[in-house]
Amino acid sequence: MFSHVMVGTRDVDAAARFYDALLLPLGLERGPDSVAGPRGICYRQPGTTHPTFDVQEPFDGGAPSPGNGCMVAFFAPSRAAVDAAHAAALALGAGDEGAPGLRERYAPDYYGAYLRDPEGNKLHIVHRGG
Repeated sequence: MFSHVMVGTRDVDAAARFYDALLLPLGLERGPDSVAGPRGICYRQPGTTHPTFDVQEPFDGGAPSPGNGCMVAFFAPSRAAVDAAHAAALALGAGDEGAPGLRERYAPDYYGAYLRDPEGNKLHIVHRGG
């Protein structure tokens, strides 16, 4: 199990608007904002402290950049939640990397969508089950 996953951003306020719209409908909550080091935000399962998905300004002060081959995938409670999160992300400037739908090459009940956040980070939203 991992402790946290982090992606960089140039604009924490804009990232918060984007990720609130994407992740809160999936059942995650905003955790406390980063107070040590660069400014940032985090998301987690309610009632937990870890693992977290963190979005913050890069520690080195440089420009954020997505890694090649990196992707963060989030569970969704239903297919409708995948659809809603994907639509909300697109409305806030995400790039479409794969519309919501079945991905039977992974499993017969694997329903997901792919997108890129406004910084270019690749994200996946998935529901497993009917």
